[in-house]
Amino acid sequence: MSHELTLFGSGTSRTMRAHWMLLELGLDYESRSIQPRSGETLTEQFRRLNPRHKIPVLQHRSFVLTESAAIVQYLSDTFADKLKFYVPQDAQARASLNEWCYFIMTELDAASLYVVRRHEGLASIYGEAPVAVDSGKAYFLHNLEAMTPRIGKTQYLFGELLSTADILLMSCLDWAFASGIPLSQATTDYRRMVSQRPAYQEALKKNFQSLS
Repeated sequence: MSHELTLFGSGTSRTMRAHWMLLELGLDYESRSIQPRSGETLTEQFRRLNPRHKIPVLQHRSFVLTESAAIVQYLSDTFADKLKFYVPQDAQARASLNEWCYFIMTELDAASLYVVRRHEGLASIYGEAPVAVDSGKAYFLHNLEAMTPRIGKTQYLFGELLSTADILLMSCLDWAFASGIPLSQATTDYRRMVSQRPAYQEALKKNFQSLS
C-alpha cells in the first residue's frame, strides 16, 4: 500500500534508522539516495525541504520532517500496528519510551559517538583530537553500562515487540562496533539477535548500497 512517502538520504547510521523503520512497518516509499557532504544537500531544492541541509528527511505528502529520531517516532505513531510493533498506550508508557529514546540520542549518539566520528572519521574536516576520541569512547561505554540491566531483561527494550528505542539503540551499537568500541557480551548478544530481523537486513542493503 502506498502512503506517498519519500525518504531523502542514505549511507549513514542516522539514515539507516529511517530506512529500517519504513521497512519494518512494511511501508512503500521512494528512496532518494542523497549523500552527506556531497553537495546534494546544498542545492536550492533540498534546502527548501531542510534549511539545515542535513539527512535524513522524510516527506509524507505535503508534510516534511527531519531528524532521524523524530522520523521513526512519527512513522510509529502514524502507521505502526500495535500487535506487531511496540506502541505506548498511555502518557506514562510514552514518557518511559521517550526517556530511553532521548537518552540514546543525547548521551550515546550526540555526546559520545559523534565526537568520535568528528575527530576520527572526519579528522580531515574537524581536526585530530585523540584525547576527545578516547573520552568519547569511554563516555559511550559509561552510558551504555547504565542500559545494561535493561538489555536482555526481555527480548527487546520494551518486551516482546520491537520499539523505536530498539531502532535507535541498534544503530548506535552498529556505529560503536564499526568504531572499534568493545561491547559487553549481553550487548553483543542483543545486537546479534536484533540484526536477524528481515527488515534490518533489507535496510542495510538499501541504506548502504551506494557505498558498496
